[in-house]
Amino acid sequence: MGDNTGEARDHVERLRGQWAREVPDIDTSPMTILGRAYRLSNLVRPSIVATFARFGLDRGEFDVISTLRRSGLPYKLTPTELYRSLMISSGGLSHRLVRLEKSGLITREKSTEDGRSFLVALTPEGQKRAEEAFRADMANELRFIDALSPERREVLSGLLRELLIAVEAMDGESEGP
Repeated sequence: MGDNTGEARDHVERLRGQWAREVPDIDTSPMTILGRAYRLSNLVRPSIVATFARFGLDRGEFDVISTLRRSGLPYKLTPTELYRSLMISSGGLSHRLVRLEKSGLITREKSTEDGRSFLVALTPEGQKRAEEAFRADMANELRFIDALSPERREVLSGLLRELLIAVEAMDGESEGP
């Protein structure tokens, strides 16, 4: 079960051992990848949430302002472009936009191309906060991967990318090039 001879057993290996004892005919190898990815996500999430909270943001609000910021000048998108990029419902986006507008991080402007629609625009304070929160988040996340050499990070990143592309293709969620 696994190729970790002589290595410390992690949480997933302990779970696999229990399952192997109880139901030995089930292949638990998916847990070695997906179980670990899920566990890693759960372990780092509180730190990421705390990082955004230092900037007065929750994760969803950060997602909106960072999407606007990385879209480039003029840092404006339609609500449809935003919720498609964020993969959330339009209703979920509406609640975030209300909070961000009250915080002065975005404005909603009438579209010059279609008077019936509007654009979500990042304010100068929103631009500043998005970049500051992103810098802090990347510094925080770097702590978690610091245990791996740059070469090992590259290998892991490439394998995860390959798996993600395959899963996105199965699910029809790939955004393309």
